Amino acid sequence: MKYKVDDSCVCCGACIAVCPTVFFMGANGRVAAIADDVPEDALEDAEDAMGGCPVGAIHTV
Repeated sequence: MKYKVDDSCVCCGACIAVCPTVFFMGANGRVAAIADDVPEDALEDAEDAMGGCPVGAIHTV
């Protein structure tokens, strides 16, 4: 499973705090998700990060 952060992201960093394995602050100052499939041991945290996004900017692809 992969995740994408869309343009509605407000860069609050909540997802990074919950799942730094998958979400990170990119060089452009925007939050992004790793391009690879999420490691098995990070799936639950990635789902929690998506569910906790205050603007619903995280989606599965």
